[in-house]
Amino acid sequence: MSVLGRRVSRSGGRILAYHSVGQPLMDHNDVPPKLFRRQLEWAAARGYRFVPASKIARTGGDPMDLAITFDDGLRSVMTEAASILKDFEAPWSLFVVTDWSEGGSPWPTDEVLGWRDLERLAADGAEIGSHSASHPDFGQLDGAAAREELDRSRTMIEARLGFAPTSFAIPLGQSTNWTPIAMREAKAAGYELVYAQAEETRSAGTIARTFITRFDNMRVFSAALAGVFDRWEEWG
Repeated sequence: MSVLGRRVSRSGGRILAYHSVGQPLMDHNDVPPKLFRRQLEWAAARGYRFVPASKIARTGGDPMDLAITFDDGLRSVMTEAASILKDFEAPWSLFVVTDWSEGGSPWPTDEVLGWRDLERLAADGAEIGSHSASHPDFGQLDGAAAREELDRSRTMIEARLGFAPTSFAIPLGQSTNWTPIAMREAKAAGYELVYAQAEETRSAGTIARTFITRFDNMRVFSAALAGVFDRWEEWG
């Protein structure tokens, strides 16, 4: 559902949430590579500074700070997006679904990044965080089930990559997909930063992100960065 948007004055930075770049299986979540590059070019030309998402999450950042994040751990993030981001010297974060990287994704295994790929990206500077073990709707989970997902994902990343992540992106990411019980379990599991996929409609205590899709041409993208859609709630 959406309401009439308006431009807003912003005191801090903005974090963008992407999924794939040139991977049509993701449907509306997939941003074509040429459009992704144009979006970064547009932002850079207007004085935005690309910073780590964690900087904005921890400090609020400055109004011209912009962070790039990806959910799911899809292959096009490595084959398409990474080189584009490098051209802009832009730091970025990737939140992975660990069961999918283990071979249990709903898509063919070559559509999802494996652990060697993730290790290479981490070595090249990408921040790796968790997007859960199996991508459930945490709004439907009790405390024990939420904790199992959170612990299993964090433990797997530590076993495969050698570090336990402290950042987590909520699957689906809207207000109904996260609860105070899930937040309590996330903090107990060792996650310090919990990212939503919404701005003003997100659950309490989560970090705002602006959701970007293939429909965000330059007019829509510029409006998104101006806050026109910050009150929108995406209904799947």
